Amino acid sequence: MAASCSVVCCEEERDSDKAVIVRFSNGNVQNGEKLDFITYKSVDQVNPRKKNRLMMVAETERMSYVGQNFGASSLKCNSLCKYYVGVLNKHTMQMELHNAQLFNMQPVVSGETVVTANPKDAAQTYKEKVDTLIEAFGTNKQKRALSSRRLNQVGSDILHQAVAKAANTVIDEKGLEALQQEVAETESQAELALHLPPCNMDADVPENVYPLDELLSPVDFKALEQAGSKMAAFTSEELQNMKDSGGALSVMKHLERLPSVGEARDKMACCAFYLSLLIKLSRQKSVSRKFGVEEGCPRTVQTKLFRTFTVETFNNGKVQNMVSASMHAKLATYCLALLLHMGHMTADLTLLHRDLAISEARVVEVAKSMGLTLAKPPRTKETEADLHDKHKQASLVLPLVKYHQLAERRKRKKMH
Repeated sequence: MAASCSVVCCEEERDSDKAVIVRFSNGNVQNGEKLDFITYKSVDQVNPRKKNRLMMVAETERMSYVGQNFGASSLKCNSLCKYYVGVLNKHTMQMELHNAQLFNMQPVVSGETVVTANPKDAAQTYKEKVDTLIEAFGTNKQKRALSSRRLNQVGSDILHQAVAKAANTVIDEKGLEALQQEVAETESQAELALHLPPCNMDADVPENVYPLDELLSPVDFKALEQAGSKMAAFTSEELQNMKDSGGALSVMKHLERLPSVGEARDKMACCAFYLSLLIKLSRQKSVSRKFGVEEGCPRTVQTKLFRTFTVETFNNGKVQNMVSASMHAKLATYCLALLLHMGHMTADLTLLHRDLAISEARVVEVAKSMGLTLAKPPRTKETEADLHDKHKQASLVLPLVKYHQLAERRKRKKMH
């Protein structure tokens, strides 16, 4: 029967006193007894990162091997795993377990110079390294493509430098604030131009520039007959209540001036009701599915409003209709176009900016983007209250006016 043995764990050892397991990177050692091993420890015993550094040297008559537990050539498994070596005492039949660490022994050829790493190579990106390989070992097609790409890159850099130099020259001449103002005005005009109603620039009469059929189709007029006739029947008391409750001033102005009878009265009433819906929609951000139901808005007209002036978004798994900033600009242009048809190609900008709850300057920008002619109140010696009551008017006169922002900018007054 074989003799039994017991396992004994040694006390905790320091890293520098661990047992050593070596492996050779270039092959297997046939006779390990002919190797002389020497261990070198780091002399810096204070620095915690250096005090456990070891270097193992193995020498033969023909070759020297070096391994270390630090640096790029060290084995990463020492930090990931724990290794143990068992030593059996044949007299006591006890096996002692010692901590161990691995060394990768690499041959050192005498006279060979050690190539130091170039910091520039370490800073190279993956693309730059691939370009270097193509330049050295690539095919003729790959080299031509690389040369063409580098030439294009040089041309692009020269173009960027020229553009930057020209931009700096313009900034120095005009000033940064003036350029920012120009960009803001240009973007504002471009935004408004994208949301104009359907426009016929070649129209012979002003009524056909922004056709009424594009704003309200005959089908829409027929659907709005009932709601329009109900609004046309408002009494003076009902109109006053509408005004006191914050109703649209532009709508009330036209309701007070409705034609007495006939098709023109019905048409004006339908336009007034549709205008009230547009103004109400412009005052909201999130629109519910019950929008306009209390006022008697037909389902077809409500669907048209949602498709034309709202943006669908998803919130908590539900579809919501939102009125974005761009849709607010679109609503302002459609309201102004509708007011032109209701007021014989003339609209009151002051009432409109109060109804839409936007600045008067913004409404003026909308009118300019539509090519309207602005009527300024005459300057007379009047009180501030009288000047406040002067309403700005916009009229559609052919040909349409083209406004230039740079020519309109007021000159700064010189300081004396």
